[in-house]
Order: sequence, then C-alpha cells, then structure tokens
Amino acid sequence: MKLLVTGGAGYIGSVVASQLVEAGHETVVLDNLAKGHEEAIPGGTQLARGDLLDEDFVRGVLAEGFDGVLHFAALSLVAESVEQPERYFRNNVCGTLNLLEAMGETGVSRLVFSSTAAVYGEPEEVPIPETAPTVPTNPYGASKLAVDGLIGAVARARGLAATSLRYFNVAGASARFGEDHHPETHLIPLVLQAAAGTRDSVKLFGIDYPTRDGTAVRDYIHIEDLGRAHLLALEAAPSGEHRVYNLGNGAGFSVLEVVEAARRVTGRHIEAVEAPRRAGDPPVLVASSEKIQGDLGWAPEKPELEAMISDAWSWMQAHPNGYQ
Repeated sequence: MKLLVTGGAGYIGSVVASQLVEAGHETVVLDNLAKGHEEAIPGGTQLARGDLLDEDFVRGVLAEGFDGVLHFAALSLVAESVEQPERYFRNNVCGTLNLLEAMGETGVSRLVFSSTAAVYGEPEEVPIPETAPTVPTNPYGASKLAVDGLIGAVARARGLAATSLRYFNVAGASARFGEDHHPETHLIPLVLQAAAGTRDSVKLFGIDYPTRDGTAVRDYIHIEDLGRAHLLALEAAPSGEHRVYNLGNGAGFSVLEVVEAARRVTGRHIEAVEAPRRAGDPPVLVASSEKIQGDLGWAPEKPELEAMISDAWSWMQAHPNGYQ
C-alpha cells in the first residue's frame, strides 16, 4: 500500500513509518518539523513538509494517491493545553478536519488515528475499558476526544475504515529512532537524564497515594509494540466503521518502580526528590488491551519495564544530544 504518516518525524510517527517501510509499504511522511526532527525521518520514505492547517497543501499531498493514512500529528502537552486551549483545538481538531476532507476528496479510504487514554479523565474503573465514560480533564484530552467523534461521524457518512488507538505512556526506542522532546515531560527520559548527569534529579510528585509504594501508577507500552498495533489496525478496519481500541500493559508501574528499574538498568545513581502531588493526578491510570487482543490478536512483545528502559538508555547513550 501507499501510506501517508502525518507527524512522521516525531517519536511515535518515525518508528511506525520505519515499520511500514520494513513491511514493504510505500511511505510518505507529512510533517511541519515544528516538533519533529528531520534526522528521525526513516530512509526509504519521502518527506512532504508542511502543515495540516494549510488546506491546499494537504489536498495537494493526498492528490498524489494514497491507500491509507496514519495520523500522529498533534500538539500533546497537557499543561500547555490548559494555558493555550484555542491553539490545541485549532491544531488538533481543525488539522484533522482538513485531513479528513482531503481524504474524502481524493478517495483515501483508511485511517488510523493516534488518540489518547486521556479522553477518560480520572476513571472509576482500572484497567480502563473502551466502554468507560469519556470525561477528559484538560483541553488536550478534550481535543482528541473531539477528533474521535469527528472520525466516527465521517466513517459512518463516507464509508471510511477508521480506527482510534488510545494509550498513555509510550517508552523505549527502536534502532536509530528514539525519544527527543523539547521540553521533555515524560518520566522515563527524565529519569534517564538524571542517570546520565544532564539533570540533577527526578521529582516524585506525591508519595502518599493509595498504591503499593505511595507513588502514582501509570501505564507504559514499548514503542515497537505500539507501532505493530497501528499496522494491524490499518489492515483490519472494515469500511464504514470506526473502531476504538485501548493499548496498555494491563498492570502499570509506579513512579518509584520506574526509578528503581532505571537504577538497575543503568547502574547509575539517580537522585529522586519528593515533591507535592500535582493537581488532577489520579493514583492509578492503566488501560486494558483485552479488546484489541481479542479482535486483532495483538499482544505486547516487550511488556517488561526493564526492556523499555534498556532500549531507551541505549538510544540515549548513542545520541547524547538527541537528534542534534
């Protein structure tokens, strides 16, 4: 198939684009490089540099003829979304609207969307099933939920074969592709920065949660496992239907467990500093992946925390300055 990967110069998009090339698909990366890295674009792909908010550009790219789209391009910082909600809705919702309209005009019939388990807000049931109420607690999650609704409506009206994949924390690295965000807000890279000495310490935001060690428990999934789920979803979606799947490890790891695992993997001292809870941080966030396992046969091949941290650490050592 000929496939378009929006946000393909980013962390997740670059790995998925690489997996698509390895699987023999003709792959084009669409990215404005505002957050992504040109060095992360896989060999064997083409780059269409531009923004989804540019309707004419998007229509022109898709007019080249595609069988499907994997859509990762989005703004994704929760705190920033609280400060700039208009920007998040414009980028995430309006950009996707332009994409869907151009897909309809050019006859592109398959879509896999990188959604988020943040659409569930603070869930009452853990692990979180797809049937859980969607009550996002920040504009980022709300913008993604709006896109899910938009995709569902288009699928029913236009016969689009669409899948939304919802997940929390992606970790690890794959070959030359790794995590390089500015600013970095994800726990595992922050912990490894402390191990590498580029950060003095890592903060434990709350040590009095009702969890096994008092720190918050979160879901982590290896980037390679996540990518495989996108490829499976692309091929399995039926026309006119919008499927929603959660992706998770089913158990979750506490913040302190992440720090301790990083100490074992790196053999380095990592200073962990106690800090107050952050407003709106639930004790446990873990997504169930039973539905996608049953429907598509997907299961994580690297569920171990140490494997995710080890791959991330190897990439960081090989790229001490990220992609720069």
